[in-house]
Amino acid sequence: MKRIFARPIDFSKVETLVYHLPEGPAFSMELDDMSELFNFEMEFGDICDTSDIDGVLHFFPKGNA
Repeated sequence: MKRIFARPIDFSKVETLVYHLPEGPAFSMELDDMSELFNFEMEFGDICDTSDIDGVLHFFPKGNA
């Protein structure tokens, strides 16, 4: 069963965003107050939030998740 509402992300713990592109490559960026630029609720894909552990948020766009 697919969830309709995504769990809110606490960006205060996120230091790095890793965006996994289709076909395998990924790029990462430091967020330093850039969290306002990203609206993951409007994106299609899966999020792996490990910010509690290591400060990293992984995003897998639909088709690559």
